[in-house]
Amino acid sequence: MSKSDPKNNRGNFFEDFRLGQVLKHATPRTVTAGDQALYTALYGGRFALQSSDAFAQACGLLQAPVDDLLAFHVVFGKTVPDVSLNAVANLGYAGGRFLEPVYPGDTLSSESEVVGLKENSNGKTGVVYVRSRGVNQRGAAVMEYTRWVMVRKRDESAPAPEPVLPDLPEAVAPEDLAVPEGLDFSKFDMSAAGSPHRWGDYAVGEKIDHGDAMTIEEAEHQLATRLYQNTARVHFNQHVESRGRFGRRIVYGGHIISLARALSFNGLGNAVKVAAINAGSHAAPSFAGDTIYAWSEVLDRLELPGRSDLGALRLRTVATKDRACADFPYKAAGEGGKLRYDPAVVLDLDYTVLLPR
Repeated sequence: MSKSDPKNNRGNFFEDFRLGQVLKHATPRTVTAGDQALYTALYGGRFALQSSDAFAQACGLLQAPVDDLLAFHVVFGKTVPDVSLNAVANLGYAGGRFLEPVYPGDTLSSESEVVGLKENSNGKTGVVYVRSRGVNQRGAAVMEYTRWVMVRKRDESAPAPEPVLPDLPEAVAPEDLAVPEGLDFSKFDMSAAGSPHRWGDYAVGEKIDHGDAMTIEEAEHQLATRLYQNTARVHFNQHVESRGRFGRRIVYGGHIISLARALSFNGLGNAVKVAAINAGSHAAPSFAGDTIYAWSEVLDRLELPGRSDLGALRLRTVATKDRACADFPYKAAGEGGKLRYDPAVVLDLDYTVLLPR
């Protein structure tokens, strides 16, 4: 097929984006119990709220919702053909809020607004900031988040746009956290959830080594990425990537997020609901064969207005590859005293969870 064939979607390059541009993404997706079962098979998550209808109903929900991050990945995957098909890297996240539970049978759609642009000094790439929103079949927003992506230019001589950087929050404020309607942890079954630790048992500054680890398999990370209908070429095309920067396919960063979240059950088993993604960085690429470990730090304990049954923890979860986390690897002073990630760190995720008080 020729490069000029207009029927071949080659994605947007940096110079195709405009500030304020709204991108309505294709392929609405009905999420099913089968999707949740496959997600569980891929990551082994054991959080009770997403595992048991009876547990979820005792907590005031209609049934067990699908995993928060499964819904996030489905919404994210729809944005890829328009936002990051020509990306070099997905750089970070901010201001992510989970607004409504997603149940099996719900249909998710996505749209994004370009909220920032900045060409890089090499003139070959630029950073695109988008605010993405996922809605269900009733038009209710289920989540929103900002991410920024380094995107290739089609024509390196194309003029640079006026740089605009969005004002991003450091974290989602407690009053802006969405608690699902009806959710009530006053009768939270601690034995069924598998952990004795409540909100008050955690201290700011506390660090938890999650202990367990999972090795990434080539087939599994590609299966996961296809589950989300994420079409980014760097995850699939070994023929091309063998001649690229790393010589092999890169694992979708969201796969690492889900692995780290599943590993965090050991120490945070009652943190059954993700409420926000405050910030996140993919510190280094991951590849098939890497073994992922994780540890978490409690950054803050948040009381929610009018709630005596549940509270929120702001967490930093750090994932590493091929390095256990008993000594909590993170950042250290490098050349010139600048803090740099330990070479083993692949993910630095700042997020907020709900758990019983």
